Amino acid sequence: MALIVQKYGGTSVGSPERIRNVAQRLLEAQREDNDVVAVISAMAGVTDNLIKLARETSPQPTDREFDVLLSTGERAATALVAMAVNALGGRAISLTGAEAGVLTDRIHTKAKIANINPRLIEELLGDGYIVVVAGFQGQTPEGETTTLGRGGSDLSAIALAGALGADACQIFTDVDGVFSCDPRIVPEAMKMEEIAYDELLEMAGAGSKVMQSRAVEFAKKFGVPFEVRSSFKSAPGTVAKEEAANMEDVVIRGISVERKQAKVTLDDVPDTPGAASRIFSAIATANILVDVIVQSASDRNTTDISFTIHQDDLARAEELLTPVVQQIGASRVSSHGGMAKLSVVGIGMRSHSGVAARLFECLGEGAINIELISTSEIKITVVIAEKDAERAAQLTHETFGLARSGVAQGPVR
Repeated sequence: MALIVQKYGGTSVGSPERIRNVAQRLLEAQREDNDVVAVISAMAGVTDNLIKLARETSPQPTDREFDVLLSTGERAATALVAMAVNALGGRAISLTGAEAGVLTDRIHTKAKIANINPRLIEELLGDGYIVVVAGFQGQTPEGETTTLGRGGSDLSAIALAGALGADACQIFTDVDGVFSCDPRIVPEAMKMEEIAYDELLEMAGAGSKVMQSRAVEFAKKFGVPFEVRSSFKSAPGTVAKEEAANMEDVVIRGISVERKQAKVTLDDVPDTPGAASRIFSAIATANILVDVIVQSASDRNTTDISFTIHQDDLARAEELLTPVVQQIGASRVSSHGGMAKLSVVGIGMRSHSGVAARLFECLGEGAINIELISTSEIKITVVIAEKDAERAAQLTHETFGLARSGVAQGPVR
């Protein structure tokens, strides 16, 4: 008998009808001679409403109580799914993250999984139950409730699949799989049959919202293949797995767009040890995430440093950096929002040349200006005006032939 872990997102359990649909899927999987564990997210909109309620009640709720509150969304959805399975004649039982054996560190709101003891789950599976687990949550060694951050149910599912030695892990969501680009931006985008962990990590970090980055990292670290597929259709989705030799034949796997970015530049920064540290230490005090960082060539013992942050953090960053400019002897800090990141991703870049040249040529022909450029072994990211983001994605998608075959094959000339 095979063991399957299925995760259902908030949209998948967003109404009583959809909950019954999930229950039916779980029963069908069990009838195919499988042990079944379901990991459930809060119903669509519930977490946002709980956050809003918390803010209205207390301007600065403690992280501990925040976790206790937010965890109730998954608990409610889990109980409802178990009820629906039982109403259809099955046998299901719901478990909180703590009851499922998910042990985390003590960092509230963004806890990391330290260990999973699936003993109770295994006992219940042995008794013929479909085990329905609340995602997104666990407990500290002291028994306090913690949550894993936004998208944490993905992590719960993959971690449980690894701990249980599951034969399959399926991430059910409101999309058909992982696409070569967001179909809302590029209607001709193609669903991929497979994708390497590293490619999906880069796409997630570059703005793709299909999977939580930490969940993909966990899957890669512990070798847990998983499939992203639709909870509303029966068609296969996209399998994320370790890369195979033939996967490098694909030059570009996909394109990601991340909006609401801001560019910050410090001009004439002294080219001396410690200057960059002063800049980014100031930013770090406010927990502002910095992404693309570009430093210009040194000229007359000074350099310009530019980086991107989320647009919502721009005002705070400017406030923190204004005194730093004077302290380190830079000339000024300038910034502007309304930016976006466009990234092309593919492990085939390791063995095929000309990708960057073709991307820059494509954007140049479209009169789209590039503000910053950042590269990794399998990703090229450009920072452009947000108003150009959709057109840039469409041009790039067409240039690399992703709509014709689903992926760009062979050498890029």
